Amino acid sequence: MAKALTREQLQTFEQRGFVVIDDMLSADELDRYGVAVDAAVAKRSRWDKRPLKERSRYEQSFRQCINLWEDAPDVRPFTFHPRIGEVAAALLHADAVRIWHDQALYKESKGRETDPHLDHDYWAIEEPRTVTAWIPFDGSSEYEGYNGYVPGSHKFDITAVADIFTGRGFDLDHGDEARGIAPEYINVPRGSVAFHHGRTIHLASPNRSDRTRRVHTVIFFADGCTRRNTRHPSVDRMALPVGAPIRGPVTPIAWPLPGGRLPDPPPLPDPLRPGWPGWPKTSP
Repeated sequence: MAKALTREQLQTFEQRGFVVIDDMLSADELDRYGVAVDAAVAKRSRWDKRPLKERSRYEQSFRQCINLWEDAPDVRPFTFHPRIGEVAAALLHADAVRIWHDQALYKESKGRETDPHLDHDYWAIEEPRTVTAWIPFDGSSEYEGYNGYVPGSHKFDITAVADIFTGRGFDLDHGDEARGIAPEYINVPRGSVAFHHGRTIHLASPNRSDRTRRVHTVIFFADGCTRRNTRHPSVDRMALPVGAPIRGPVTPIAWPLPGGRLPDPPPLPDPLRPGWPGWPKTSP
């Protein structure tokens, strides 16, 4: 299990909206789970033969595959890693946390920057008790698409929604969302995990290296959060009504694992919908 977070680490997250926790994963774990996520991403994306320049702006930022835990058994114990889930719960001051979804974000060599945005607005979760664990298999640096965070932005009353799917996200230089505060870019050493609040504005630099920046992320939310009035596969698949607690097989408890047992995956969507990021098309 994880070492207890220090008061300083908790205060950093509460005040700044992000924190890096060192030495969370061993080299053996990173090697083993890196192979598993690599294979899952290759399987999910095998139908997409387009070169980087022929993809949309959003797709040029990274190759995204969500809910790998559902159809990649070797990834499942990584997504539900107890040390990572325990830290997420501590940061949210929650007795238990559920998974919203996991995702691989593989920024290929020459991949463009990730535009400034905050995550929570894309999710159908009413309460802002959400945190993302950002796990680079090889560490992250200035040349490989490292993340920048706007300190304290999780406390801003931001009403605009950043469009990074067809647009350029928040304008940090001329817009009001960042309050004129410059992002702070963070190197994450191999074995460390960066956690950021769901309402923290963040972005990532281009990948100027000759290798893919391999990152796995897990989004957690405090058990008891409810559905707000917007669409998202994580709640639509369970047909949850607005205002209902978000619980079910698509969003199982991630920490503490009931009985110490990994959750069974839910039935996959039928038919698979190509419009959902990371799901394969219905034909190869």
